[in-house]
Amino acid sequence: MPKEHLAQNPEKNGNRKTTYLKPIINPMIHKLRNRKSILAVYIGLAANFFLAALKTSIGILGHSPALLADGINSTSDVAYGIVVSVFMRLSGKPPDEDHPYGHSQMESIAAVVVGAFIITTAIAIFWNSVNNVYNLYAGKGDFSGAALIALWVALFTVAVKIQLTIWTLKIGRQTRNTAVLALGFDHRNDVFSALAATIGISFGRLGYPWVDPLAGAIVSLIILHTGIVILRESTSDLMDTIPGKNLAKQITGLVTPIQGVREIGEIHAHRFGPYLVANVTICVDGYLSVAKGDKIATQVENTLMANIEFMRKVHVHYHPVNPNAFQTRDSCSLPSETLLEKNKN
Repeated sequence: MPKEHLAQNPEKNGNRKTTYLKPIINPMIHKLRNRKSILAVYIGLAANFFLAALKTSIGILGHSPALLADGINSTSDVAYGIVVSVFMRLSGKPPDEDHPYGHSQMESIAAVVVGAFIITTAIAIFWNSVNNVYNLYAGKGDFSGAALIALWVALFTVAVKIQLTIWTLKIGRQTRNTAVLALGFDHRNDVFSALAATIGISFGRLGYPWVDPLAGAIVSLIILHTGIVILRESTSDLMDTIPGKNLAKQITGLVTPIQGVREIGEIHAHRFGPYLVANVTICVDGYLSVAKGDKIATQVENTLMANIEFMRKVHVHYHPVNPNAFQTRDSCSLPSETLLEKNKN
């Protein structure tokens, strides 16, 4: 019998009620989600490959350092896009004996890769801007102005990347895929860098070459901030950071009204790609039988599984409330703060 359909005996687990993995909500929806995510990665990869070749060649032929630097940025996008596509393929593999929660955490690893590349790109753009300022004041390099075609290519890049940003972020939010969202934010960064190149080329043609490196330096700081945010959020998923206040309040609001739940002790949640696994500690009347405590815990499980999207598994620990007994790690004290009260502070 598959593990999803087994139930543990509460008498063997003391005051702990555990349910095995809920099957993925709908296998077809799960498969469609993976297809959408991979499509977003591949379309972004193809667009970056085309833009990298276009901007690099026109940057050289059109004497535009700004467009050439943006082309090199797109080349790095192609490099990490290939890496991300591999991780995305792996994340779509079904659960197995060694990975009962599936391989969706590969999405967070892919997001870490994207974040790291974005930070590296930001540093490279900033350094290139500083180097251009030095060359400008030292009288080195060609700052006579780029060809008009370089300006048109930069504007074309802005238009393409705006469309890619909107579409990729939409897919990322629909699928709750951190890697696709990270790619969407990187496309947005490319909009900023292409705008900087456009401004630099325009003012360079008007005789103000110093605008190019200044715009590049400002954009690099925006890109750096985005990379840090992506890296922080994706590593939080990998390190099982405690759930945010919104999720904790949602769980508290669902569990508190259940008859027999006296208090909520702790709430822990772990993210596996888009899916959640929750550990909830509740306090029940210490004089209840194990069977009645198990019934309350089962109701808590069913409530959370039915009302929270992408909830894949719930563990409920129930501890006794007994004001006449000494408090231990497996008992609850009265009165005490509930989690909801803690979250208000």
